[in-house]
Amino acid sequence: MPALVSTARLSRPLLLLAVVVSLVMAATLTLWAYYGTAVFFEIVRSGWLACF
Repeated sequence: MPALVSTARLSRPLLLLAVVVSLVMAATLTLWAYYGTAVFFEIVRSGWLACF
């Protein structure tokens, strides 16, 4: 049986990216559920405009 090649060098950044994307999606869904769609989009739009 051949030895498995470790891809830890590549897996760690992908795992971190997956965790960050999951947290952003969870925060988005939580805010959407809490505030409703109209208020949620208004908050996101005003936050986006405040950045620029």
